[in-house]
Amino acid sequence: MKRIIIICEGQTEQEFVRKIMYPFFIGKNIMLDAPLIKHSRGGMVDWQLLKKQIENHLRQDKNSIVSTFIDYYGLHSGHKFPNWEQSQQITDKNQRIAYLEKQMKLAISEELQHRFIPYMQLHEFEGLLFCKKDIFLQVIPTNELIDKDELDYIFANFDNPEMINDKKETSPSHRLQRIIKGYDKVVYGNIIAETTGLHCIRNKAPRFNNWIEILSEYEVTN
Repeated sequence: MKRIIIICEGQTEQEFVRKIMYPFFIGKNIMLDAPLIKHSRGGMVDWQLLKKQIENHLRQDKNSIVSTFIDYYGLHSGHKFPNWEQSQQITDKNQRIAYLEKQMKLAISEELQHRFIPYMQLHEFEGLLFCKKDIFLQVIPTNELIDKDELDYIFANFDNPEMINDKKETSPSHRLQRIIKGYDKVVYGNIIAETTGLHCIRNKAPRFNNWIEILSEYEVTN
């Protein structure tokens, strides 16, 4: 059985891998492991720390693939991701993320690069929850759905949930805090994601879908 290790930025991503992605991959005879980023308090760490963890996983299991499930939102120059300053000159967000992913791969030891598939979520994981408006109406109690106007606005203006923008006040996570009273990202995130289903999320989120396709088709060559 093929093994893929997906290093997750936080508990929400970890639960998503275990509950939403795992059944799909196990059906393809692929085992997923979802360790959290080490030395993290639920957020991103310095690139050198993440790089060390990536390379450790790659060296410990020479038949495994290693990937990442991290948010672009919240990253800054202080995290010292490779060629960060150059990436900020790229205006198209999809191209910027693709550039950063490529630089992450190139920064890994050459003999390990071929088993590393970097993935960065544009803009953040919570964007993937905005795939079907009916899901919110179905799973969120009426008294907790406190800003339906904003919910309507999002679905009217963002056909691709990955493009919900990354300003602090309009990021997916902050929008969810305004839409749902007492929003808890782990609890509500997984309720919404499980009800939505991986198939629907893949249909609505092209970058995420491409990552799933790459992982499911990748073959290890030592």
